[in-house]
Amino acid sequence: MARLAQTPGLTDVQSEILATVREFVDKEVIPQANELEHADTYPAEIVEGMKEMGLFGITIPEEYGGLGESLLTYALAVEEIARGWMSVSGVINTHFIVAHMIKNHGTEEQRRYYLPKMATGEIRGAFSMSEPDLGSDVAAIKTRAKRVDDDYVIDGSKMWLTNGGTSNLIALLVRTDEGAEKAHQNLTTFLVEKPEGYGEVAPGLTIPGRIDKMGYKGVDTTEAFFDGYRIGADKVLGGQPGKGFSYMMDGIEVGRVNVAARACGIAIRAFELAIDYAQQRSTFGKPIAEHQAIAFKLAEMATKVEAAHLMMVNAARLKDSGARNDVEAGMAKLIASEYCAEVTQEAFRIHGGYGYSKEYEIERLMREAPFLLIGEGTSEIQKTIISRGLLREYRSRS
Repeated sequence: MARLAQTPGLTDVQSEILATVREFVDKEVIPQANELEHADTYPAEIVEGMKEMGLFGITIPEEYGGLGESLLTYALAVEEIARGWMSVSGVINTHFIVAHMIKNHGTEEQRRYYLPKMATGEIRGAFSMSEPDLGSDVAAIKTRAKRVDDDYVIDGSKMWLTNGGTSNLIALLVRTDEGAEKAHQNLTTFLVEKPEGYGEVAPGLTIPGRIDKMGYKGVDTTEAFFDGYRIGADKVLGGQPGKGFSYMMDGIEVGRVNVAARACGIAIRAFELAIDYAQQRSTFGKPIAEHQAIAFKLAEMATKVEAAHLMMVNAARLKDSGARNDVEAGMAKLIASEYCAEVTQEAFRIHGGYGYSKEYEIERLMREAPFLLIGEGTSEIQKTIISRGLLREYRSRS
């Protein structure tokens, strides 16, 4: 077992789950990740393997057919999966967020209908908040749902849906204009069921083809166009219009722990590749790992991996305790994503010219790491969240 990124205090069940995931990643993910990623091929067989292990229901309560595990267990499993190939972790990330939102905020009828099927992977979730003209100002959402008799009619465009084509359930945040004074209290989350695939998948709902990306390939990222799409009022998450923003922010909060875990996984893999290569590659009569310039790089990389992992674990454990963790999740996401980019670049430099070749795994990691700087909120947004939280806690009494 490697020295870095260890987590003390795990139960036997948690340790067994993580050992199983790591073995799966080493045997089934890493050997074919580069080939699938370069071809931008959806990892169907890997996804089926994750279904069989129960990973789609890892945090869903046992009464609904899941494993009933904690956010920490999930985050550590994601760290292992991202170490193999970040795109695979993306397949379950939005699914996990949607399941979390339904578990915590759905009606009992919604929980009993969706969660058992989500636990097996029969229903797979996507998460839709962003829009083509929308950045971090979520309250400025333009997509609208208008009440018509017992239904709503949705019109508008959504952007950056991970698993937009391969999912069959979308947690969709739209404007319903509840008459509230605050803009974010006029937003509602709908549970939109749809067939998998592309094109007009349902009357009034079109999922165009996949967006071609620099990295994060294999997993599909799409837009979604709503034009007179009709949906029943019973599909409002929690049965309460106007609560959608708070539900989504709860989902994003655990999502930031997830992104931090993914960043840790990539950084761990980049470090593994670098320290292995540095001991094999020789210059001036000795392995480059024995040159101080490279040895110091490895020391700094390992320290950053360890720091990011510890902050991610702390944020997950805090959320599991029931405490508010917006600041800690923001800190974990900020430092893990930034350190991931730095560690990956240093690993790339250690590989020299070989790092630029598509034959070497580090080339793929170099294209994947930047995504984590913007996913679930940019580093600048994390700093805004952190600073507001700190000012709230350390408000001056003068």
